[in-house]
Amino acid sequence: MKYIEDVLNKKGTDVWSVDGEDSVYRAIELMAEKRVGALIVKDGSRLVGIISERDYARKVILKGRSSKATKVAEIMTRDIVYGRPDYDVDECMALMSEKGIRHLPIITGGDLKGMVSLGDLVKTIIEEQQTRIEQLENYIYVE
Repeated sequence: MKYIEDVLNKKGTDVWSVDGEDSVYRAIELMAEKRVGALIVKDGSRLVGIISERDYARKVILKGRSSKATKVAEIMTRDIVYGRPDYDVDECMALMSEKGIRHLPIITGGDLKGMVSLGDLVKTIIEEQQTRIEQLENYIYVE
């Protein structure tokens, strides 16, 4: 099984962030521009939360709030669930499933190393299974 460090090395470690004082509109605009479903929220260099499309849907749209008038800090998730680079893919999948989240910041020694999504992990699992299938097929057909 692959470790999250391997996943980050392949997909990249870029993580986009917004400030808690930014508007939710700005956060959604950045998510669309970067084609991601969640952003880290920072206060200066300090990580203070995470905002996702799910937060937007549940805490702005369904409550009839204005995304331009609502600050990120008002709707972000403050209790950040995170993983470490030495976790394997299965551990992160289990953690994300247990906590009901789709995006997992990867932190070690207090430093943000990257972020993985449920989609990243599923893609990794599919690639690993395809490799195993090919290896087994080669084993079967080689005399």
